[in-house]
Order: sequence, then C-alpha cells, then structure tokens
Amino acid sequence: MSKNVFLFSGQGSQYVGMAKELYDSCDGAKEVFKKASEVLGYDLAEIVFNGPDTELNKTIYSQPAIMACSLAALEAVKEKGIGFEAVAGHSLGEYAAMVAAGVVSIEDGFKLIKARAEAMQEAAEKNAGAMCAVLKLTAEEIEKVCEETEGYVVAVNYNSPAQTVIAGEVEAVDKAIETFTSMKARCMKLNVASAFHSKMMESAAEKFIETAKTVTFNTPTVEFYSNVLGKKLDDFSDMPSLLAKHIVSPVKFTSELSEMDKAGYDTFIELGPKNVLSGLVKKTLSDKAVFNVENLKTLETI
Repeated sequence: MSKNVFLFSGQGSQYVGMAKELYDSCDGAKEVFKKASEVLGYDLAEIVFNGPDTELNKTIYSQPAIMACSLAALEAVKEKGIGFEAVAGHSLGEYAAMVAAGVVSIEDGFKLIKARAEAMQEAAEKNAGAMCAVLKLTAEEIEKVCEETEGYVVAVNYNSPAQTVIAGEVEAVDKAIETFTSMKARCMKLNVASAFHSKMMESAAEKFIETAKTVTFNTPTVEFYSNVLGKKLDDFSDMPSLLAKHIVSPVKFTSELSEMDKAGYDTFIELGPKNVLSGLVKKTLSDKAVFNVENLKTLETI
C-alpha cells in the first residue's frame, strides 16, 4: 500500500491556458474557479485561460491563478478516487495545501491568497529586488558567497541538493552571480518583481497578518509539512504569525522532502501547472514514484 503526498506548485509555473482541460471535464474544477472568482471579485478563469501573459504574470493574479489550478487538479484526482496522507506546498503552494488538508475552507484560502498577493505586489513595487536559481553548488557554498557579497543577498529557496535560489537587492544578486559563475555554477535569474521570502517583503508580512487574523484555522485531516520549519507542522495555534513569517522566511523544501522520506512516504503527486516540484523530488529522492497532474493526459498517468 503506497503512502501518498500531494504537492502544490509555487509561483513562476503559471502559463495561459493552464488547467483548461480539467475545468472543461470536471465539475469540481469548475466549482473551484467559481468560488475563487466570488472571493477575488473578478473572473479568474478569464485571466487564466485567455491571458495575456503580462496580466497573468503579475503577482496579484499569478498567485490565486496557480492556487486555483492546483485545487482544480486536486478535484480531478479525488474524482478518480486517489487519496493522500500528507500535503506540502512550495511557497504559495502551501495555501492550496491548507485547503486540501482542511486547515482552511476554500473561500478563506482564496481570501488569504488575495491578501498575500496584493501585499507582496505592493512590497515589490516599493522594493525592487531580484532572485536567481543557482545550480551545481552546495547550499553551504551558496550561503558563504551571499555572506561575503556586499549589499543584501541571501539564500531563500532550498529546492534540492543541486539547486538553491538566492534573493536580495538587484546589485548584490548580480555581484553574487559573478562569483558563482567564476565557481563554474549555473545561474538562472527568475522572472519575478522582487526578492520574495526575504526581509524585503517585511511590509507585505505586516499588512497580510491583519487579514490572516480574521480567518478560522482548523487542525488538518492529514499530515501537513511546513516551508518555514522544513518538517511536519504540529502546532496550528497561531497560523497568522506563521503565515506572515512564511512571507519573509526561506522555503526549506529539501528538508521537508527528507522528513517525508523518513516518515515512509513513497508516492509524490504534484498538483498544478508544469512539473517543477516533481523534478525537485526526483533530484532529491531517487527511489520514489513521482507524478504531476495539470491536464487530462497527466491525469491518466496516475
């Protein structure tokens, strides 16, 4: 008997037309978009399915869009009778994970992601920053370069043993990239407006927590793994503070995967656009069954 983890995609994986097939073929997926649009106050399906890219890529739209697509995939998978014993998300994916695990209702999930996306968009407009994925170096080597680089740059996403994302001031990130390149690392700048999961998002965290305090949080029905802790979350008594901290803290995804491995999870199913998290699982845990669901073709593989 397999032990299943459902994983939920993060920002940057969005594309125009994502989840359209699931929306057209699954009533539960349609309902997700309907409820999302009611909470958001605009037609989310219109932006997701018709774009343009320039709109969808804005933080205020991409975060709720990815969450809706992940939850649409969840509905399609549940329709097939596939269950799960744990959830985890990457960055904004934690919000879809909270809905899946029953920590919040779908309406409150979209209320939270709307507030988060708006607060982060506003912070990004005030604080220009940059992010870059660094490959072929250890996390320790990357942290050392960040510490020695003039200006503000830190490691923020621990994605796999072979990939860590840095974030910070544009100039400092560029200087760090020069050093990494001289060390024969591969660097890929991310298409984002600021330095997410760093102190440059402090104003967003402060604004967001006010909305989070109005939401009811429940104990999850399955195990819930946390980006901030890098392990299973057991204490759900102060979720507003934890979610505010999440905005300015590193994503410890590699640690989460290690903890899930120790707990005996052997099947990882990513729900949402593209297969970024599936790739990270394969690079980190070589002996697991890994799937991603974003359309009808991928739905048939599980």
